[in-house]
Amino acid sequence: MNILLFGASGNIGSAIADELLSRGHTVTGVTRTGRIEGAADREGLTVVAGDATDAATVADLSARGFDAVASAVGPRVGKEDDRKIIVGTAKALIEGLNRSGVRRLVVLGGAGSLETSPGVRVIDSPHFPEMWKNNALAQIEALGLYRQADHLDWTFISPAKLIEAGERTGTYRKGGEQLVVDAEGNSRITYPDYAVAFVDELEQGNAVKSRINVAH
Repeated sequence: MNILLFGASGNIGSAIADELLSRGHTVTGVTRTGRIEGAADREGLTVVAGDATDAATVADLSARGFDAVASAVGPRVGKEDDRKIIVGTAKALIEGLNRSGVRRLVVLGGAGSLETSPGVRVIDSPHFPEMWKNNALAQIEALGLYRQADHLDWTFISPAKLIEAGERTGTYRKGGEQLVVDAEGNSRITYPDYAVAFVDELEQGNAVKSRINVAH
């Protein structure tokens, strides 16, 4: 497949790019600067500059013959306006893809709106970190926008409660609206294994027009 990937230089975006390239897909990575270190030496990877919160940019880039669009855009926590970037990107993707006619969209979501018990979300916990609250609220708003985007075959992939650097095992468990936890009640996944799940969904399309949650 030929994939347009917004947010390709971040921890999660770069893991998704690596996974796509390892499976023989072609990737055009969009970053704010138009640069990814070492990109020139990576077969199948092209890098362009672009603003994911600008619908005209999304429309222009996605109209260039891509099979699907992916987004791993996220603000630097504590340093940028979470809502401006997360909700702004959602609005731009929805409008821009409507203009270009591309239907398939897979996006990095958040875990804050996942349920830990019926009617109780991760974000509702009194122990939810304050520094992540604005990010979680913005992701909840973005998910609501995607759910109204009837012209898109979207998938919103929420990671585990903890996503961090680590090895690629190639395995993960998948859930829906409930937080996926292990036998000890922990919810975690590494960047590379989240990328495995993300690319699996791009290839297989098993969760169109829905949100899924992936964890070890």
